[in-house]
Order: sequence, then structure tokens, then C-alpha cells
Amino acid sequence: MSYSEEALDQLDRGQLDKFKKAYASALRHDDDDTLYNLAEELYTLGFLNQSRRIYEKLLERYPEEDDIRVNLADIAIDEDKNDEALDYLNQVSEDSEAYVRSLMVAADLYQTQELFEVSEQKLLQAQALAPEEPAIIFALAELYFTMREFTKAIPLYLDLIKQGVPEFSSVNLVERIGVAYANAGRFEQAIGYLKQVHSGDMTPDVKFETGFTYLQLKDDKMAIQLLSELKDSDPQYTSLYIPLGQALVDENRLDEALTTLQEGLGVDQYNEKLWSYAADIAARVSDEQLTEQYLKKGNALDAEDLDIVIKLSNLYVKQERYQDTVDFLTNYVQEDNLDPQIYWNLATSYAQLENYDQALKFYQAAEPYFMDQADFLKPAVYFFREAGQREETVKLLQAYLKVVPDDSEMALMLEELQDDTY
Repeated sequence: MSYSEEALDQLDRGQLDKFKKAYASALRHDDDDTLYNLAEELYTLGFLNQSRRIYEKLLERYPEEDDIRVNLADIAIDEDKNDEALDYLNQVSEDSEAYVRSLMVAADLYQTQELFEVSEQKLLQAQALAPEEPAIIFALAELYFTMREFTKAIPLYLDLIKQGVPEFSSVNLVERIGVAYANAGRFEQAIGYLKQVHSGDMTPDVKFETGFTYLQLKDDKMAIQLLSELKDSDPQYTSLYIPLGQALVDENRLDEALTTLQEGLGVDQYNEKLWSYAADIAARVSDEQLTEQYLKKGNALDAEDLDIVIKLSNLYVKQERYQDTVDFLTNYVQEDNLDPQIYWNLATSYAQLENYDQALKFYQAAEPYFMDQADFLKPAVYFFREAGQREETVKLLQAYLKVVPDDSEMALMLEELQDDTY
């Protein structure tokens, strides 16, 4: 037994002191090929310092061996020594047999730094030199998957499957294609692949994507089955609760949907989207107190979430809590890109509070966005008529009658205004 074999044997036995002695003896006595293999094994086992020491020793003896430089670059990346890794990789010339591999390692380095375009360039360069190499095709597909450029990733995964490679680096490519199709919004194609994955082999991510895909295809029963299984096996997978709630709502199982969202909130109480959707379901079961409670929780977590702001102010208006509406929305009216529904809610509230100057201001702000909505136009007509704004009233009446042409009362008002009888 060589000293390298003894060192690995001692590691396997958990005898670290004996490993260190055997490792030191290997450095002094084992031949270079045996040491190279030992370095590879130690790198795989996570003993980076020991692996690096061997490679550095071998590089001193064989300075022309670029494979060793690439191995040292790999170790440097694992140790977050990116500049050192680049130094090694830049020493590999284009005519070297290790050049393609150096490009792949460089691509990995740039991807860890989220320099995705540079990583893509390196992989495309490698692919041009070795177009049929599965490792390059897979690396490029995974990069595009990470970048969420799924339509670029799918053909590459399919290419590997056509080459007879259904799995690479423990990644099931059928799963990957299904998930990629789902994320690209091509749900029919997605389910064709995802259905091929045995339920016992599904990762939580794949089970979620499969359930979500069934939801998009309006197969609520399958969506509920898969997402419920995921909830039972991994309740911390918080992304499942909203789509599971949606599927239950579609099946008119509102009480179960609300319970599901409440379970999600028990897992993640800092997710404003969960509070918001739980409020939606509470509203569906006519529990306005719970609706308000959940919306306030969501607003406290993210005051900039305008969807929650609008839902809460809509509830206040519905409950005729006009001062609450004004107090709540006042902080938002100076924001850029404000949702026009806020103008409408403020206009309604100020009008009911008989603050007509402010009501006029916000009706005018809201008007351009709601000229095709009868619920806005009709109260606005009455407001502007009472405010003595004849031309504005006529304009709003004309817009209203385009939407509701058979409203005889409003038609008569328009006729009177146009005849100057008002």
C-alpha cells in the first residue's frame, strides 16, 4: 500500500492524526502520478489545503502542465480567492489541451460573481471548440436556467437527452425541462415532462412547479393533491400556500383556503403577500374584521406595497370610514407612480366629509384613468354638478352614457344641461 492509499484509508477510518502522518510521508516518497490522484481524492473530500499543497508541488516539477493550474484555480474559487484563480486561468494558453476546461472554470467563477454575460461568453467560446461535449452543453443550459432565460435552456437540455444523457451531475433533465417550460409559461409542454417524474423522486421544487402548473391548466384537483402533499412533507416551503389557497378557492372550498393561508402565516409571518391573500379570502367569507386585521399586518411589513394600500383603503370606503381613508392615504399622495385608485378613494372620502376643494382636486386627478367606469363616473357627475362645473359635468355624462346608454335619468340630465336649462 502506498502512503497515499494509507492516508485515504486513515481518513476513511476517521483517524486524522494517522492521516496527517501518512500524508506527510506521501509527499516525500510517493511517485507523482500517485500524488496527483491523491490530490484529486482530497479535493473531492473537501481537504482543500492538502490538495492544493500537492498540486503546487507538482506544478513546480511540471510547469507546462496546465491541468494542474486549472485544478489550483478550482481550489482558489472554492476558497473565495477569485483573483488568484484568474491568475492561474490566464496562464493557460489557447493552444493548451486544458484550455476548454479553463474556460469552463472561468465561467463558473464569473457565475458565482453574478457576471452572467461574461460567464456565457466563456461557455460559448468553449462550446465552439468542443460542440458535442455534454459538460459544456449542461453548464450552458444551467447558466441560462439560473438567468431565467428558459427558452435558451430548453433546447440544450433536449440536446443532452437526444445524446442519451437523461441525467447530469445528479440533475434529472426531464425535471429540468418541465420546470423550464413552466417558468416560461408553456404549461401544456411543462406538464408533459413533469408527469414523467415519479412522485417519490420529486424534489420539493419540482413538486411545487408541478402543482403550480396544474393550477395554471385549471386542474385544481391535481394542484391541490400535489401542493397538499408538499405542505405535509415540507411545511416550511412557504411558496406553496398562495397557489394551494387559489386552487381551494377555485373549488369553492373557502374555509379550507383560509385555514391554509393561516397555516402559511404560522410558518412565515413576515411575508406580506401571505397576509394580503389571506385578507382576500377573509373578504370572500365576509369577515371584514379579519380582512382589515390581515391587511394592516401586511401594510406594517411593507408600507410601499400599493396593492395592500388599495385593498385597505377600499375596505374603509366600503365601510364608509371616510376619515380613516383620508388619514391612511394622506402619506401616499406625494409618491411618484401612485395608483389612480388612491385618487378615487380620496375624492370619494373628501366629498363625503364635505371638503369639496380637496374632493375636486382628487376627482380631477382620478378622472383620466376611469372614463370608462360607471362606478366612478356617476358619483363624479353628481359631484361636479353640485360644484357648478357645467362643462366638466357634461363631459362626464357623455362618457357615462357611452358605458350605460340606457340610464334614462342621466340621459335627461345631459339633455337639460345641453339645453342650458340646468
